[in-house]
Amino acid sequence: MSDEDSKTLTTAAIDDASLAFSKWSRTGASTRETIIRRFAHHVSQNAESLTQLIMREVGKLRSDAAAEVAAVVAKAEITIEMMHMRRPDLQGATKEIISQARYRPLGVVVVLGPFNFPAHLPGGHIIPAILAGNTVVFKPSELAAQVGEWIVDAWRQSGLPDNVVRLIQGDASVAKSLIDDDRIAGVFFTGSHAAGVSIHRQLAGRPEVLLALEMGGNNPLVIVPPHDVDDAARLITLSAFVSAGQRCTCARRLIVTDDAFGRQTLERLVEFSAAMKPGLPDDGPNVDLGPVVSSAAADRLLRYQESWIASGGKPLAMMARSDRSPMLLSPGIIDMTDVGEIADEEWFGPLLQVYRVADFDAAIERANTTRFGLAAGMIGGTEEMFERFRRDIYAGIVNWNLATTGASSRLPFGGIGASGNHRPAGSFAIDFCNDPVASMIANEASTPREPTAVKTDS
Repeated sequence: MSDEDSKTLTTAAIDDASLAFSKWSRTGASTRETIIRRFAHHVSQNAESLTQLIMREVGKLRSDAAAEVAAVVAKAEITIEMMHMRRPDLQGATKEIISQARYRPLGVVVVLGPFNFPAHLPGGHIIPAILAGNTVVFKPSELAAQVGEWIVDAWRQSGLPDNVVRLIQGDASVAKSLIDDDRIAGVFFTGSHAAGVSIHRQLAGRPEVLLALEMGGNNPLVIVPPHDVDDAARLITLSAFVSAGQRCTCARRLIVTDDAFGRQTLERLVEFSAAMKPGLPDDGPNVDLGPVVSSAAADRLLRYQESWIASGGKPLAMMARSDRSPMLLSPGIIDMTDVGEIADEEWFGPLLQVYRVADFDAAIERANTTRFGLAAGMIGGTEEMFERFRRDIYAGIVNWNLATTGASSRLPFGGIGASGNHRPAGSFAIDFCNDPVASMIANEASTPREPTAVKTDS
């Protein structure tokens, strides 16, 4: 799409959202909550339709797609609850002064959605944005355009006024044109670090535009004794390979102590991964590993594996492409212990690096050798060790004896370093959807007032 075409589309979209804002921003909170609850009910009543669409468009397995739809539904009530908890009107008083804090919406905000959770993650920005009184121009990933259209139609059918959520389709040129428009008040983005940095640079010199970035990570998972070996291998498999490794919280680097426990865990991990059954979404419930989003994504992952092995990595399990589909890959596990410095990057697929270390101190040091800081996990150890891990590890999501992909909608969701810009989403997304307004008001009950002059006819 040409720059001129993109500008024509985006100008019209922001025109529409701007007109809708003048009325929506004055709509009562109870009305907004009612519409959001209707949306959740509509999605719940049509869950199978949305599940099937997610499966068809981005290749998720049924269980994964259905879980995403359930998260979309749950997000509505959680966001309303968090609005009341984290954004209550405040008031205090002395004899002379009443002090108040109220909140005003930002204005028109841009939500840029990802492909891996094409319904849930945009919803995590759209719902708090409109609850706070903003209007939204929503550009879904071009890889999930139909899911984006379904979501916006669901809002319309739930009674949301036209253009409070305004859909616009297109590629990166459309996103760039949206961000260039001086009328936007915020950009809420979920996606790659490279794209997030590009948006940050584009907004240089425009501090009035609120920017919320969630950019993924190079997530470490540390395994230390004592722990059950089979359970450790199961949690590693879930952390690294769920959703075909296409979650920003998936484990990318496995760090194990170089002892009998570590070696047994790696042996069981290789056995577990070899037993995983790759398949397509229509293959039924016995499939463990679905496809990645595109053939080009699969090509990139295979090139990563090839480069690591060329650098001295030792394959414990080779990622291979299935004859059934160019997007279907078996899990890859590469021991990188003896490899020197390599690029600190996020890859998005069922491919795991392994590092063997001497002890827990070395594990924490290795885990922190990244500029990213989204998710980290520890399996095994003691409560004292986990408290140290949580204190010292460079991440915004830190789990113990659970998969790195475990996240609660009732908690903040976001990272530090190259993973975000201190705007965690999840239950905290409501925090960046409005501006506080502080007021100091003379207390009329105790402040003498001059008589009001009355103008009379001469």
